[in-house]
Amino acid sequence: MMEKIRQCCSSLMPVNLTDLFSTLTNDIVCRVALGKRYSGEGGIKLREPLNEMLELLGASVIGDFIPWLDLLGRVNGMYGRAERAAKQIDEFFDEVVGTFSNNLSNKLFFSIPSDPFNIDMFSASTETTSSVLGWAMTELLRHPNVMQKLQDEVRNVIGDRITHINEEDLCSMHYLKVVVKETLRLHPPVPLLVPRESMQDTKVMGYDIASGTQIIVNAWAIARDPLYWDQPLEFKPERFLNSSIDIKGHDFQVIPFGAGRRGCPGITFALVVNELVLAYLVHQFNWTVPDGVVGDQALDMTESTGLSIHKKIPLVAVASPSISKMNY
Repeated sequence: MMEKIRQCCSSLMPVNLTDLFSTLTNDIVCRVALGKRYSGEGGIKLREPLNEMLELLGASVIGDFIPWLDLLGRVNGMYGRAERAAKQIDEFFDEVVGTFSNNLSNKLFFSIPSDPFNIDMFSASTETTSSVLGWAMTELLRHPNVMQKLQDEVRNVIGDRITHINEEDLCSMHYLKVVVKETLRLHPPVPLLVPRESMQDTKVMGYDIASGTQIIVNAWAIARDPLYWDQPLEFKPERFLNSSIDIKGHDFQVIPFGAGRRGCPGITFALVVNELVLAYLVHQFNWTVPDGVVGDQALDMTESTGLSIHKKIPLVAVASPSISKMNY
């Protein structure tokens, strides 16, 4: 990722951070789950249908509410799009399994069952992480004072050392952690958490909730509730500096990863990736928007539709090297 940014710097080209983050998270997850990166054409074969599936998973299907109108899902092409995306994902995994099967030196038994859960695992770990990175950089570009404060902290911790930033370095980057927390509060990647089901009849705020009722938690609304947050619509990482509130499901004012036994199992993994990427970006580069505008109106904040919420307009920024020697 850093090499791609350096190439843009040398050619004086803006950096499409949205595309860069998508490629990065896809590569990381593929290396973890499949043993290798699938960049280039291979990565596109996975990313594009996954993005399509995420959009469709967040869409309203009238047949879910009025069963006899389910045919409309065929008429408007929604089911057809979902079937094509699922087929493309299956074909990608078939190629992966074939590669492992043909490699006689590989002693691992490799299997990816054709199950929607596996699609969820890949989409949840790629799209959500890239979304958080995109929103974090967007907010940093809109708030130069926050960007400067974060750069000062990271550069003070790393100093003149030209080396990889590691997890031990992150332990000393307290402001970086609250920047990530505030990003997750204001821009939870999955605003409506995975649906739950009531296990027994109960009463909530005077309403009778029957056993088996589907429950959807609006994490986006909770994290912007003025009853719990001062100036909830403002990006203010400092609100977490002297606060014991965390984002791992222990404090219900902000639950971007859900909570309880059904909370996201990848919390630690996602946080480390987000923190490391942001630390690298602000350590080695200075960032501006292409037209030079600064402040709250510098970037379009329109959100996309779908299961995961990211910027509708791709984030493009101009990078300039902040250190003279980048020998990696």
